[in-house]
Amino acid sequence: MALTSTPEQPLPVRTVARAIGDWINRLGRVWVEGQLTEIVRRPGLATVFLTLRDPVADVSLRLTCPRAVCDAVGAALTDGARVVVQGKPSFHPARGTLALAVTEIRPIGTGVLLARLEQLRGMLAAEGLFAASRKRRPPFLPRAVGLITGRASAAERDVVMNARRRWPAVRIVSREVAVQGPLAVGQIIDALRELDGVPEVDVIVIARGGGSLEDLLPFSDEALVRAVAAATTPVVSAIGHEQDAPLLDFVADVRASTPTDAAKRVVPDVAEQLALVTTLRGRARRSVEQRLDREERWLADLRGRPALAAPGHELDRHDEYVQALRSRGRRCVLHQLERADQELAHALAQLHALSPAATLDRGYALVRRVADGSIVRDPAQATPGDALTVRVAGGSFPATVDSPTADAGTAGARTQTGTTT
Repeated sequence: MALTSTPEQPLPVRTVARAIGDWINRLGRVWVEGQLTEIVRRPGLATVFLTLRDPVADVSLRLTCPRAVCDAVGAALTDGARVVVQGKPSFHPARGTLALAVTEIRPIGTGVLLARLEQLRGMLAAEGLFAASRKRRPPFLPRAVGLITGRASAAERDVVMNARRRWPAVRIVSREVAVQGPLAVGQIIDALRELDGVPEVDVIVIARGGGSLEDLLPFSDEALVRAVAAATTPVVSAIGHEQDAPLLDFVADVRASTPTDAAKRVVPDVAEQLALVTTLRGRARRSVEQRLDREERWLADLRGRPALAAPGHELDRHDEYVQALRSRGRRCVLHQLERADQELAHALAQLHALSPAATLDRGYALVRRVADGSIVRDPAQATPGDALTVRVAGGSFPATVDSPTADAGTAGARTQTGTTT
């Protein structure tokens, strides 16, 4: 029943504590799973005090257990062990504390742990957290390498020494955390989120040396796996040895078999890179030299061609061809002129042979009547007194018909004095 109280009539502490104890005592027994921490065995006391911590959340519960029950568990009852306990909640009014009175403790065996891890792995894989498509490739040469590892651990020494041996100028930003026990998961998640927020950190390495299955359980915690999946910076997992396979290996962008292998994966080897640069430079030099040799041979072939070796030879050949054409043209023109001259001489000869002047040269004369300019071909055409023009080879002169001559068919003509033309 609810307690009734007012500011004027407050309840005593004992009454409230007794009521809380009565309500808690009505709760039955429960089985609880968790991780043991702070196991306190005080000499002379029959009760052992323990703390049971939730492996995921930052929640713990105080346990009280009879020494006989703890001794029955034996060596498995250690700090960080995963157990299942049966107990009944109890409230101690004198101290105002809540505890779980334990009557049985059962350590979780390796087989049970493996089965639970396999079940969790299947669930996370179904969500796509282990898909290869979401994994990112670390940069070739990171500006800074984030390192999450145990304090002064061999894993930290292996990563730092090997990374600086490969690339002396590498910058490493370390965060030292607990790598086993109940505080490991929370500290690793906090360090991961802190390094993920540093702009210069291009890759984060989570490293730890080897250990038992129980020692490596924090790296299979669901909260840590989801934190790594949500990180924006590529994460390299270097947990344990080659045979160890916590769930962190499946969600990380790169899985390294050992911390030394992680150093090899996050930074390049300066000696290898120098050798590679030397090889590439030699290959480039040989390629350029081969190209130059090929171009030189091509130029030599071009220079060896007749057109370039003796450029005047082609001009001489064309000059001979032009001269031949000129000679042919000249001969053709001369031949044509000679033929034309012969034809002209022949035409002149024909013209001279057919010309009336040739007849006149032979002593003939051409007689024309002045009156009408007609040629007198018959003596009957001339009548006494007709004025005539007589043309001979040397010129012409006037004449007058006097009377017909005694020779029939011939008329007599008297020549008048005049200038011949």
